[in-house]
Amino acid sequence: MNAKKRYSLIFLISLLCCSAFIVYRKSIHSGRRSARPITRLNKGVQLGQKRLCFVDNKDEFSLQDRVGFRQERAALRNTECTMETCFDRTKCLNDFKVYVYPIQPGEKISPLFGKVLKVLRESRFYTDDPSKACLFIPSVDTLDRDNLSEDYVHQLPAKIAALPHWNGGINHVIFNLFSGTWPDYSEDLLFNTGKAILAKASMSMEFHRSRFDISFPLFLKTHPQKGSGVPEDATNCAVFPLDRKYRLAFKGKRYLTGIGSESRNSFYHIHNGKDIVLLTTCKHGKNWSKLKDRRCDQDNAEYDKYDYDELLKNATFCLVPRGRRLGSFRFLESLQAGCIPVLLSNGWELPFSELIDWRKAVIQADERLLTEIPSIVRSYSQEQILYLKQQALFLWEAYFSSVEKILLTTLEVIRSRLFPNKAAIQPVWNTFPGALVSTPRYSKDPEDFPFYHIKLKTEQEQFTAVIHTTTSVVRESSSLFRLIRNVGQSKFVAKIVVLWTSDAPIAHNKRWPQISIPLMIVRPESKTGNSKFMPRTVIETTAILSLDEEIKLNSDEIDFAFSVWKMFPDRLVGFPGRDHYWSGSKSQWMFSSKWSNRFSMILTSGAFYHKYYNYMYTHFLPPRVHRMVEHHGTCEDIAMNFLVADITRKPPIKILPQKTFEDLYSKNTKHSKLVQLFEHRQRCMETLVDIFGYMPLVKSQVRLDPLLYRDPVSNLRKQYRLIEV
Repeated sequence: MNAKKRYSLIFLISLLCCSAFIVYRKSIHSGRRSARPITRLNKGVQLGQKRLCFVDNKDEFSLQDRVGFRQERAALRNTECTMETCFDRTKCLNDFKVYVYPIQPGEKISPLFGKVLKVLRESRFYTDDPSKACLFIPSVDTLDRDNLSEDYVHQLPAKIAALPHWNGGINHVIFNLFSGTWPDYSEDLLFNTGKAILAKASMSMEFHRSRFDISFPLFLKTHPQKGSGVPEDATNCAVFPLDRKYRLAFKGKRYLTGIGSESRNSFYHIHNGKDIVLLTTCKHGKNWSKLKDRRCDQDNAEYDKYDYDELLKNATFCLVPRGRRLGSFRFLESLQAGCIPVLLSNGWELPFSELIDWRKAVIQADERLLTEIPSIVRSYSQEQILYLKQQALFLWEAYFSSVEKILLTTLEVIRSRLFPNKAAIQPVWNTFPGALVSTPRYSKDPEDFPFYHIKLKTEQEQFTAVIHTTTSVVRESSSLFRLIRNVGQSKFVAKIVVLWTSDAPIAHNKRWPQISIPLMIVRPESKTGNSKFMPRTVIETTAILSLDEEIKLNSDEIDFAFSVWKMFPDRLVGFPGRDHYWSGSKSQWMFSSKWSNRFSMILTSGAFYHKYYNYMYTHFLPPRVHRMVEHHGTCEDIAMNFLVADITRKPPIKILPQKTFEDLYSKNTKHSKLVQLFEHRQRCMETLVDIFGYMPLVKSQVRLDPLLYRDPVSNLRKQYRLIEV
């Protein structure tokens, strides 16, 4: 009996000790949590608020604990940084240049980060002189900071700190796609970023330092380095039909445990297999079969019935839920497919949201109100769907279609902060063709651009003719003399500028044609097309007529072409057309000089264009293009056509039948010169496709002729009588 009492007493004492220990541990954890400024979980759900329906809360305590760990790690960076406190603006007073550190021998670089560095080095912002740089880009691979990834770089803190211009991160930009790892996937990069600007994917609102960090889009390793690779008719195919087979669609992983599992595990509640198709699979990871629930086999079978790409093309709205991290590859994939993204990722700072108005292109749903989404997507009218689709496709093309576009957008966001007086306003960012080409460095007045053409200004009622000549003597019988005389008879010409490229002295004034408008002879800086398209203060009109001395045009042909240009000021409008085609046997794009009903280029030996393109040709094209034109002067026609097509995504406008000029079909051109000229243009085509990363030229069969052209009526009844004489 006494033994039983003793054992009972020992048991009671042990129980009391255990209880006291548990209370003590809880008080410590409670004290730690209360000392941390917890505002929001990485999942985007605020503490204490109503959680998403059908959610198991068994991981609540461990998730809260991990939030505290993330915030402790976040102390490694300066959370109070602004462009005024953590950026040295004095380095950017002269110019906005970017310095990329040299890659150290033996340094591990992933293929995707290699793309990033290559694009930056080939951009117009690049400098190899750090003393001239405004921004600094480390060549240490920071894209993947998941320590379970094969691309994870070890000993990164020491490598970053050893950078010669690091200085605590001031004026540096860190690019990152993946941060954190299993099980909590925190936003910590596991090294001290200090005062560097973070261009980071899947960035939460609480982690983002407003107007300092940049929310970066998540993109695949296979994302195009340059260009878009979009076929000519892909945009229309992506927009229409407005009402597709499925109203809302999704196909992706279903996480059985941990972060990202809540929403995806609940999709079966609104999936109906008809207009709402939400497909998930448990079949991923090594241990999925051990964790699978009673729905996994059925979900997996349904998942395998649908092709992902076909589902995207046949859905009007695409669900974009959070994954393990806030961002998802489906965001850009939906934009590209013309499928309106329905975001389901509370607390996500959307890419470039500082300047892009995402309300015009996406629907931001709430993770806690999943069951309301079907009624929301069914409530949109066809007019609203058309607007959202067009805006989504525009944003994809303008800012996200390539690694180059994403990086240039990042740099433009930073540049707009440094030079707000020279920055594009938000409406320009959100209107075709976007801020990357509607640069405020050219003008801040939308009417000065060819895309926002509403009403002609006074200077747009006339044009300036720029004639490129190689002659050394001016005679009354020469082609140059006759061309100047004919252009001078136009009703709309304001001035003629002759680019005298000959080494001979400029001809005496008495030898030039006597015309009623100003005639200026300019000796260009070089003899190539780079000088032909250089902006000049003597060109005061918006319209420019580019001419080569050998082309034969009369005043009526010029006047009619100018009247057409005024209706299409964003395009090249002119006479000699050329084409391109794909050679399957050579697997490359080919230049074509054959006369046909199809064309994709208008040679600038006789073409009208907006003077804005002179600025873009000189300041926007990569340096590699200018080096090519310096080497092969015949490339300038194709380079200008590539530039205009890349900006507008439209074909040029051809006027009247083929005109005679010094080119492949001229009888005065020797055969050897013909072959050499064609070979040069073919090499230009190949080089430009490589520089742009895709083929931007758009084919057309539209040719514009004046009213009653070649009709069997009296020539006196026609407005442009000289055309048929």
